[in-house]
Amino acid sequence: MEYVQEQVTTLHDFGDARPTAPTNRAAVVVPMTEREHGSLAAEQVFTALESVAPDRVVVPLRADATAAPAVIDWLDEFALDIEPLWCDGPRLGDLLADEDLNGTRGKGRDVWLALGVAAESPYVAVHDADATSYSAEHVPRLLFPLDHGYSFSKGYYARVENGQLYGRLFRLLYRPLVRALAADNDADVLGYLESFRYALAGEFAATSETVRSLRVQRGWGLEVGTLGDAYAAAGFGGSAQVDLGRHEHDHRAVSGPAGLTTMADQVAAALLRVVEQHGVAPDYETLPDRYETAATRLTRAYATDAAFNGLSYDREDERRQVAEYADSVHPPGEDTRLPAWTDAPVSPDEVREAARRDVEALR
Repeated sequence: MEYVQEQVTTLHDFGDARPTAPTNRAAVVVPMTEREHGSLAAEQVFTALESVAPDRVVVPLRADATAAPAVIDWLDEFALDIEPLWCDGPRLGDLLADEDLNGTRGKGRDVWLALGVAAESPYVAVHDADATSYSAEHVPRLLFPLDHGYSFSKGYYARVENGQLYGRLFRLLYRPLVRALAADNDADVLGYLESFRYALAGEFAATSETVRSLRVQRGWGLEVGTLGDAYAAAGFGGSAQVDLGRHEHDHRAVSGPAGLTTMADQVAAALLRVVEQHGVAPDYETLPDRYETAATRLTRAYATDAAFNGLSYDREDERRQVAEYADSVHPPGEDTRLPAWTDAPVSPDEVREAARRDVEALR
């Protein structure tokens, strides 16, 4: 057990922490896709939320027109105030298209839509629906810092299951890339980004003011982009991270259209965009090699840690992944982020009404 404080306030679980938190003033955002409908993990998540009793639950749903009705009916079975937002509805799509906001669809776009609606509550918590280890304590833990003067809270946890280490994008891409950037630059933003023990966790909470200031990435760069905006909105003094124990959820293949290499492109782009916007000018000619050096060095540490705990670890396979992820280390390209809700040309009420009409049309 350790109690080390990072540059951001770090709240540890010293033994089944059950803090009192303002759940009755919080909206919980739970993004879902049709493949999670009725899964044991999703069932556990919403059943646990019933005991948390948040003010509201907003579920941005990505599903086609044939699958969406069954998911929405299933959500109605829980003893929660659930507001489904069908993110693929035609009226909602037209509303966004009229303001040039529709663009590429992905998890980030879905979450952005839900955040606008959820920010009507004083506090907002966000987490995924696929964690088989989900606990009713997660939301109170995330919200606790917000009731104690912080405006942004991030969850962290160990990704260890089936006798091996997971969290590969964080371990093999994010952390070594931040270290490679920080090796010749002492910008505060790099210290902030390295302070988070699991920066790619999907679990975070924030005040409504902070939520409305977020410029959300459309896809898999959501978590990194959120940290960049949290740095601007909350900084070191207004940010905290909270121990959520150990997490188990879906794993992805390295290659393929929804694999880790595709995600790596978006995560690296989001990270490099964040640091550029805060004054860091990466040397892109040397950065891929410096990243690989930092990542390869870390594989030795992971191998030793795994051996210490009796876990299996394929160092050569992880080195191969590092070589593939190095292809993602290049200038971030076009900025396709969605606007902060404080500047958005549509309102949350318009989003809610379009989604409501789409759901009514389905039924």
